[in-house]
Amino acid sequence: MTNLAYTDAVKAATAPAWNLLKDQYDETYWQTVAPYIAEINRLKKEKNAVVLAHNYMTPDIFHGIADIVGDSLALAREAEKTKADMIIQCGVHFMAETSKILCMDKKVLIPDMKAGCSLAESITAADMRLLRETYPGVPIASYVNTSAEVKAESDVCVTSGNATKIINAMEEDTILMVPDQYLAAYTQTQTKKKILSWKGSCMVHVRFTAEEITAMRVKYPGVVVIAHPECPPDVIAASDFAGSTQQMVDFIDKDKPAKVMLITECSMSDNLAAINPGMELVRPCQLCPHMKKITLPKIYECLLNETGEVLVDPAIADRARKPIQRMLDLSK
Repeated sequence: MTNLAYTDAVKAATAPAWNLLKDQYDETYWQTVAPYIAEINRLKKEKNAVVLAHNYMTPDIFHGIADIVGDSLALAREAEKTKADMIIQCGVHFMAETSKILCMDKKVLIPDMKAGCSLAESITAADMRLLRETYPGVPIASYVNTSAEVKAESDVCVTSGNATKIINAMEEDTILMVPDQYLAAYTQTQTKKKILSWKGSCMVHVRFTAEEITAMRVKYPGVVVIAHPECPPDVIAASDFAGSTQQMVDFIDKDKPAKVMLITECSMSDNLAAINPGMELVRPCQLCPHMKKITLPKIYECLLNETGEVLVDPAIADRARKPIQRMLDLSK
């Protein structure tokens, strides 16, 4: 990796991010990452590139270099609208594929090709074709946390934020949701339709337990617990609110609770803490090893050398674009 120097110019250029994050980072450490922030921001302008960062990115990425931040749905929408020539996807591989599917004329890069997803890897296109044979006539709603090949076999895509809305908007009374069994279980509580599911799960959200929440409530009286729908049902039942990462942000913006515990990937709590200094954030920390493969030095090298290009077969992209577009249309 290239080593960049911390200069007065870098200090000035990164001052806004440092002022936001100085309670989270040691100043000595900050001086090692600030040069990357400054240089990445310079290169973005030079190359007409845009950085899309998921809510699970670390604060130095999320607040230092990101142009667009949000959950999977928000990033998909913005990827479709961007006028940039190049997209740097700070997230995992399926997100970069989704951006490419929606922007086949643009160069889409990911800083680490090995940034995968346990949930996306739990189902294949062959599995989807077998499901078609097993449940003839039943439409398949695929979570965006899936590969391009799986999306191409789907009738519609959903996110944790819009699954209920899209399922309720569909004409059929029985729908197969893949691959997350817990998102399917949560959506079943929000609809009168019959939902069939696949046995996939997220390696991060499945680690949380209802017992952990109970213990945290004793330790932190008055804490408001917000869980992601990828968590097991007993975890959601033990929480005060369940929603996608963007719905979590909206809930906090609206209700402004004094003490919050987010039952999701740990960096989201760090990112929210930076912009909500008066709010106490309890962190029952679970990290996604795939998301954490994306770092500032890797982003810098990726943007500088234009490496890590994500390509999708045009025939697959044409088929995958239809369920994604249907999702975007139904979620407006």
